[in-house]
Amino acid sequence: TPSSVYHTKREMMSIYCYWYSLYTRTWLGYLFYRQQLRRARNRYPKGHSKTQPRLFNGVKVLPIPVLSDNYSYLIIDTQAQLAVAVDPSDPRAVQASIEKEGVTLVAILCTHKHWDHSGGNRDLSRRHRDCRVYGSPQDGIPYLTHPLCHQDVVSVGRLQIRALATPGHTQGHLVYLLDGEPYKGPSCLFSGDLLFLSGCGRTFEGNAETMLSSLDTVLGLGDDTLLWPGHEYAEENLGFAGVVEPENLARERKMQWVQRQRMERKGTCPSTLGEERSYNPFLRTHCLELQEALGPGPGPTGDDDYSRAQLLEELRRLKDMHKSK
Repeated sequence: TPSSVYHTKREMMSIYCYWYSLYTRTWLGYLFYRQQLRRARNRYPKGHSKTQPRLFNGVKVLPIPVLSDNYSYLIIDTQAQLAVAVDPSDPRAVQASIEKEGVTLVAILCTHKHWDHSGGNRDLSRRHRDCRVYGSPQDGIPYLTHPLCHQDVVSVGRLQIRALATPGHTQGHLVYLLDGEPYKGPSCLFSGDLLFLSGCGRTFEGNAETMLSSLDTVLGLGDDTLLWPGHEYAEENLGFAGVVEPENLARERKMQWVQRQRMERKGTCPSTLGEERSYNPFLRTHCLELQEALGPGPGPTGDDDYSRAQLLEELRRLKDMHKSK
């Protein structure tokens, strides 16, 4: 009956919230992360994917495959030989890259508190005594030394990196935008668990309206902005995008390229925000095609954002069902 289904959903949500609380608020979460780390190091001694750095007029972005599908990053000013690490969840892998590049780590940028993004903060900050750890004070970032707010800028050599508040996945989630103007290249968005190639993160600590506002923050950036996500989810995400927009030719072309990459275990980042607008359903809640296929219609007050938030919530529900199959 509808009543029994409702109670079952409430019970499942209560159990889910309980386990999430254990993961984020107790040492059980840390122990689970350490187990993930050991297993991934054994299974992927050279990383889960083959990656290629990007070099732009003295600035280098180096993706580092960690755990089973995460990405950490080194952003390097090659002239000053200074580096910034983004979400260094495996300190051993990140330290190996630091040594190979011959750079000095001066800052860690943490997008959010989850251990698969923040687990290396302690070891790296202890090893590099002058290294600052940046993140949101709302998120309980481990070993945080320098709290950031929306629009704060971190400067390291030629690197100008702006923090943008994007709550939803967690309350204090931040993304980091590397300004391309100082080195006359494309800007780079390090999106953590807000945005992936053809996907977005789960809303653990917010609602659909919160997540929609955060995604709209990203939509306001330029089409040529490079997207460097926190996970390698491209093939699965594009498969789901094909379910909700089966006639999207941009998605089909991208899927063919991604499948070729993954057959050779090559990474799929970066994409561009211009590309993402064309096939990422979570950035297309304003598009008539998606609204007609899935949308609930305008809100009770005719509020377009209300309708888009409902559509985003439905997309998230369908995506979770798609993944569980």
